[in-house]
Amino acid sequence: MIKFCVRLVQRWLPEPFIFAIILTLVAAALAMPICHQTPLEVIDHWGGGVWNLLAFAMQMALVLVCGSTLAAAPVVKRGISLLAAIPKTPVAAIALVTGVSALACWLNWGFGLIVGVVFAKEIARKMPAIDYRLLIASAYSGFVVWHAGLSGSIPLTMATPGEALTKATNGVLTEPIPISQTILDPHNIVIVLVVMVAIVVTNSLMYPKKDVVTVDPALLEEDAPVTPKPQQGAFTPAQRMEHSRLLSWIVAGIGFAYLIIHLGWGGGSFDLGSVIMLFLFLGVLLHGTPLAYVKAFTNASKGAAGIILQFPFYAGIMGIITGVGASGISFGTVLSNACISISNATTYPLLTFLCAAVLNMFVPSGGGHWAIQAPIMFAAGADLGVDPGLTGTAIAWGDAWTNLIQPFWAIPALAIAKLDAKDIMGFCLIDLLVTGVVICSGLLVWAM
Repeated sequence: MIKFCVRLVQRWLPEPFIFAIILTLVAAALAMPICHQTPLEVIDHWGGGVWNLLAFAMQMALVLVCGSTLAAAPVVKRGISLLAAIPKTPVAAIALVTGVSALACWLNWGFGLIVGVVFAKEIARKMPAIDYRLLIASAYSGFVVWHAGLSGSIPLTMATPGEALTKATNGVLTEPIPISQTILDPHNIVIVLVVMVAIVVTNSLMYPKKDVVTVDPALLEEDAPVTPKPQQGAFTPAQRMEHSRLLSWIVAGIGFAYLIIHLGWGGGSFDLGSVIMLFLFLGVLLHGTPLAYVKAFTNASKGAAGIILQFPFYAGIMGIITGVGASGISFGTVLSNACISISNATTYPLLTFLCAAVLNMFVPSGGGHWAIQAPIMFAAGADLGVDPGLTGTAIAWGDAWTNLIQPFWAIPALAIAKLDAKDIMGFCLIDLLVTGVVICSGLLVWAM
């Protein structure tokens, strides 16, 4: 089964950019007959959506580059190196990477997405005989729990009071739903824990007894920037500023002060922007001098090409899926209504989850799911007597689940690992099947 999935993906999954193009064509081909839209309407929806993810694409690029630059700081590299020396066998390494990644992603998805693959690469340096493809797949597999975690965008949106919540749900939610009924609900916690155990065990069992694909040493090479230390009278005033630790301390201090004010007294949330700022200012501080940070940042930025190229295409796909033509309906609405039409109070959360999982292949964004499904699914859930916390959690799990086989979110991790999506998605397909059983069972039990 494992070999079949790996070979299937290796043979049929193209480079992520090609995959995005194919999804664009599929979305257009579905929207025209299903939503009775003309080719010109579909093209207009696509073009109108292309630039809607610019801010988010910049955030993702910065998560990748700032996270990688922080990991390249000497003190961080030493710490990661010590942790990477803990596992003594390949299977133990796979289990540890999976567990660390899943826990980190549950705490904060942006943090976990980078930490897991950086940790995995360091283990590969310590243990070059390990199967590198499975190691990186294990690091990425932990991402499946992110939307059921503390940084899950849909549960946090549901917990935020205001007119926006009422408007987004067509008046169904007039009061916020606390995270005690979503993220921290005992049912959700149990699902998260079982999923974590399941992927740790599954990834460990997938380790090949033979035909291990070891890492190419070239993939682990780093361009270590050499920054000469200034000598008395040797450098100009400009060069002395470039090598000034004081400037790094000042700018890092300003950044940390803002984070403390924002997260503490300001009551802000530890969102993606906060993660980026933490990575950025820690990196500036730990690299020592401004010039050392600039050189490390420049080296890390080479991996951001996939994000810059592909995110506009996924924004265009979102435009097609959410676009409403003269017919007055969108593809996302049709899919959601199809789910509702065959649901009852018990099966509704499960079918909501599956509907979100399908949509996620075309709209891999929690915000996109919220915009498409919130107006429809909460109203239908209320009519069936389904708890709104369960409805929102089902959408969140569906959004996260098919990320295991959707290359969109893997782009930053693959850029750091220097692999292609087809190198890891065969293993992730197995994780998809295993976690799907766990999540579906958990939602059914929760609904009973």
